[in-house]
Amino acid sequence: MKKNSILVVVFGLVLSFAGNPVKNGYEVGDKVEDFKLKSVDGKMISLGDYKEAKGFIVVFDCNTCPYSKAYLNRIKGLNEKYADKGYPVVAVNSNDPVKSPGDTFDEMVSYANENSYEHAYLYDKDQTVAKRFGATNTPHVYILKRDDGALVVNYIGAIDNNTRDAAAADKKYVEDAVDALLDGNKPSVNKTKAIGCTIKWKAA
Repeated sequence: MKKNSILVVVFGLVLSFAGNPVKNGYEVGDKVEDFKLKSVDGKMISLGDYKEAKGFIVVFDCNTCPYSKAYLNRIKGLNEKYADKGYPVVAVNSNDPVKSPGDTFDEMVSYANENSYEHAYLYDKDQTVAKRFGATNTPHVYILKRDDGALVVNYIGAIDNNTRDAAAADKKYVEDAVDALLDGNKPSVNKTKAIGCTIKWKAA
């Protein structure tokens, strides 16, 4: 009887964990922990440094992915459109430079200079920020809104619905979400599938 009781308890625990998987990354509505990473200008930057920001457009990005390259001007455009309204772009490169040699910090500096970046471009050297957010692709966007001192996730996913042609995109998810927040509303679409290259993770 004792052995059977133990088996029942173990089986119940297995079912419990199966029904409640461990959470991996932030979801819409979650509060975000601040981070501090090295910027291409050599400074250590955190979200807390942006005292006047109403929120952020955090983009997991890189130098090398064809999808990131396709969205380059759109990402710059988002910063141009929304930084002065309180939602600056903060781009984060989490790629392992061993697997992706074009994504070293020095290459980031060169790439940012060549493309006249005005938004922050940060190096997630140990990949902790990408893991904390649950980012999987480049580009992968998280829109954060400052709420009573906390930064809360209000949108996760793609920039729009047409990688190849910005002019042909008829669903501009990030713009629509930020516009809604600026108007005091919640985004009507708060999660989409991020389309892009997978983040190049370090070997375990």
